[in-house]
Amino acid sequence: MLARAARSLGSVARVRMQPLKKGLCTAAEAAKPPPPPPPPPEAPLSILGQIQSEISGASANPAKLYGFVGACCNWFLGLSAVYDASTKGPEVISLKMTGVMLCYSTLFGRWAGWAVSPRNYILAASHMFNVVAQCNQLRRCLEHKLETGGDAAKAEVQEMATKAAIGAAVVTTAVVSADKLKAVLAPIGPAYLSSAGGPFTIHPWPPATKLMISGASMLELDRPTDKISLSQYGALTLTGAIFSRYGLVVTPINYPLTSVNVLLFFSSAWHLGRKIKADYM
Repeated sequence: MLARAARSLGSVARVRMQPLKKGLCTAAEAAKPPPPPPPPPEAPLSILGQIQSEISGASANPAKLYGFVGACCNWFLGLSAVYDASTKGPEVISLKMTGVMLCYSTLFGRWAGWAVSPRNYILAASHMFNVVAQCNQLRRCLEHKLETGGDAAKAEVQEMATKAAIGAAVVTTAVVSADKLKAVLAPIGPAYLSSAGGPFTIHPWPPATKLMISGASMLELDRPTDKISLSQYGALTLTGAIFSRYGLVVTPINYPLTSVNVLLFFSSAWHLGRKIKADYM
């Protein structure tokens, strides 16, 4: 009888302990830290995947096609600078155009690789390559002018350095104070000024630099043909033609982008035609 009573008491105790054990297990599980999130894809793999996506989707519609072809043709800008550096002397380098090309590719590389979604790494890489190539051309041009140009060349270089310093100061000030200026203008100014694509962001400025390229070309309309780079103006004419069409097939139609590229096409084609006529006709 005593043994039976003991077994009965043990069964009752086990039954009563089961909810307590479950409660303790649940509390212990709740106290455990959550599992870590899956690691993000490594940067090289992410970039490679985006490039593959750009290539595979190039024929999806006319906008993607012209964007992809334009990005590929943009590599000719840097390649033309490398070609000129390896085959021509520094006396043919235009200091104005080289400086403008540096501004142009620096802004466009930053915009295409970081500021837009989805990223356009093919276009961004072409501009980064062009920045490196144009820096080399700038170095060669400055060394040549300082060695052979005398006081006039030194004055030209000093003037360009002053303009570059002023421009860098203005850009730095605009970048640092952009958020404050947007906050001040938001209640009183047009909505565009404080918008995500307004003048206090990078988005409107890369196309504007194409106006600078056209301006540099038009300031040198009478440049001697022996100092015109056939490869550089050929690349500029080609990219101007492609992106003129690109602005008309995107949604919504981007007339400002088309306008600046039409101007780039004609200003570059003028020098290209002069060079071809002088050398081959």
